[in-house]
Amino acid sequence: MQPIMTSSPPVDLTQYTSELRRQVDEELNRYSLYDDDCPEHLAQAIRHSLLAPGKRLRPLLVLMACEACGYDRRAAIPAACAVEMIHTYSLIHDDLPAMDDDDMRRGRPTCHVAFGEATAILAGDALLAQAFEIVARDTQPGDVAARCVAELARAAGASELVGGQEDDLKAEFTSGGLEHLERIHRRKTGAMIRVSLRLGGLVAQATDSQLDALDTYGEKIGLAFQIVDDLLDLSGDEAAMGKRLQKDSTKGKLTFPAVLGEAESRRRAAALIDEACSAVAVFGARSAGLEALARYVVDRNH
Repeated sequence: MQPIMTSSPPVDLTQYTSELRRQVDEELNRYSLYDDDCPEHLAQAIRHSLLAPGKRLRPLLVLMACEACGYDRRAAIPAACAVEMIHTYSLIHDDLPAMDDDDMRRGRPTCHVAFGEATAILAGDALLAQAFEIVARDTQPGDVAARCVAELARAAGASELVGGQEDDLKAEFTSGGLEHLERIHRRKTGAMIRVSLRLGGLVAQATDSQLDALDTYGEKIGLAFQIVDDLLDLSGDEAAMGKRLQKDSTKGKLTFPAVLGEAESRRRAAALIDEACSAVAVFGARSAGLEALARYVVDRNH
């Protein structure tokens, strides 16, 4: 597929992201129609979590990064679906009693509550495996697919997403400073956000400098997203969030408001968003979507 130069995304972020979400949701639905060898109970558990209403932030970042590099975003749909599958797997496992022990996610019962712990574990396992299958099979050309698989595996592995989750669990009822907290969330939250942007850039065959800009943007909004998440856990609307709130504080988790205070946390999130927008200025008019999404991250209420 040849690159297709695209115009600047519409200023209306709601309209723009709604169209991208529709494309992603259609493909997620298609990818989760399994053959007869997949047990029906397992398929239902996967679709219960994967197709639940969500922000689809990571897939949006894949598609928007691809467009920012001047490429047809349709080429990045498999990668966009793959990051949502890995994100969903991580949520299913994080919600288990052995970890965060949550009973609500995206406005519906968590997977283990609805389908049992064993099936929830297997649903997460299946999604993780399928993510790599679709990137390897459906991304073109082959050398780009291989690089996408390698970067996605790194981001989802022991030194990034999984390692960050382990350190986050160990940080309950312990003291720690800002550096330690940021190190946790650069991996637990930030790794999949950064790789989402990099996958969009890789599909678009971006230059090294463009990939660096996307990586910096991803690092900044990843931390800002987590700060806002911590703030919303304290004072957000449970119905809008679709999950139980104030669990982090009651479990003694290390959070940005606990370390910095609420006012400084808000200031830091806003500063990170400014830095993220500066990083993608190199894309000119095609950065409009990424900049608008960054502002949404810090202004969101769920």
